[in-house]
Amino acid sequence: MGPEGKTLLNIIILGFGFMFMFTAFQTCGNIEQTVIKSFNSTEFHGSGYTSMAIIYGVFSASNLIAPSVVAVIGPQLSMFFSGLVYSGYIAMFIHPYTWSFYTASVVVGIAAAILWTAQGNLLTINSTDATIGRNSGIFWALLQFSLFFGNMYIYFAWHGHVHISDKDRQTVFISLTVISLVGSFLFFLIQKPEPEATPSEASESLLQTESTESAPIIIATPGLGSQALDAFKKALQLSVTKEMLLLSISIAYTGLELTFYSGVYGTCIGAMTQFGNDAKSLIGLSGIFIGLGEILGGGVFGMLNKCNRFGRNPVVLLGLITHFVAFYLIFLNIASDAPIAPEEGTHLQAYFTPSVEVALLCSFLLGLGDSCFNTQLLSIVGFMFREDSAPAFAVFKFVQSITAALAFFYSNYLLLHWQLLIMVVVGFLGTLSFFVAEWVVVSSRRDTDYDNI
Repeated sequence: MGPEGKTLLNIIILGFGFMFMFTAFQTCGNIEQTVIKSFNSTEFHGSGYTSMAIIYGVFSASNLIAPSVVAVIGPQLSMFFSGLVYSGYIAMFIHPYTWSFYTASVVVGIAAAILWTAQGNLLTINSTDATIGRNSGIFWALLQFSLFFGNMYIYFAWHGHVHISDKDRQTVFISLTVISLVGSFLFFLIQKPEPEATPSEASESLLQTESTESAPIIIATPGLGSQALDAFKKALQLSVTKEMLLLSISIAYTGLELTFYSGVYGTCIGAMTQFGNDAKSLIGLSGIFIGLGEILGGGVFGMLNKCNRFGRNPVVLLGLITHFVAFYLIFLNIASDAPIAPEEGTHLQAYFTPSVEVALLCSFLLGLGDSCFNTQLLSIVGFMFREDSAPAFAVFKFVQSITAALAFFYSNYLLLHWQLLIMVVVGFLGTLSFFVAEWVVVSSRRDTDYDNI
């Protein structure tokens, strides 16, 4: 197998590892608020929204140290140990206690920062300028299959269940824990890509561990303390560059809508009593349609990126339009108090008779629009910051996770229409700022081409 074939295989294995892990974790996030409402115990007083707010809050802060961890132990081990922590969080739901629930939320927030920084690092060092768009799309499409499989299981397991019993909960979370562990162990199949340098240069770079492009596993050397500190400093420096500041509004928007589609919208559907006895199982069906939108978008826009002469802007604009249509239909279809309704659900009606078909169409549009933004952001960050991919993706996840934490926090209190309005405003501003950032990339590429004549 040639160097390009090996790196493509690495991207596919990376995608499958994340697919298994997030089949478990994203399904867990989608159902946990509903599960917690059904869990009657004097020992437990927790909120799924609060847990996710803690996870993303700790996630955001931990992104400042994540590049240092990846620099010391390498991306492969970073992802493996982080995956074990994710499995522990899911296993906690088999019999949750308030203290274990919130403690696990803190620990998985730290693990998430390390996991995603390592993922961005591995994606970049297994890609070239020509393949970064394709590889981002392949990874994103494989990752989003997680929404499809996990939520299909929920749909069939909970079909016709008005109340989620202890046995229902335990069966689901034992299965999800095992699936998560499979994903963690898949990371050991990732191989070291062939260096692009000559053999002598490659040997020297491996010994000195100076090139993140030629070595995915950074070798332990006496200078690790300095290496970790340098990675931390680089993340701080990148966070205030013009390019990253421009992209940060778009990244912040992905954090807000991540919260909405992964935690809030499923809860809203499950709370709609007018959907009948199938409302709880529709949470799973909604997740499937989100996943279908994500897979379609990741596959199509990742492939388009390879031969797209118009740049990334049209895909991002399509994502914004898709989301605006979804938000408007959700506003008309779902009751305003659905995000904060009690276990018995809401009896209120929005602006027309609630429709399951419209609700599922909106799920698909949410997933499609999310893939538009994320594939293009992965591509542009990997392109702009190729030499500093781990710190750059740490900043990416810092911005995304802090806005996700904020959104999960206000989801405990804000009615649906206010949550939608916040996303509309930030999405519009984020799209404009992405256009400017893409223009900077195109301009710099033209200058480089001119200099090389």
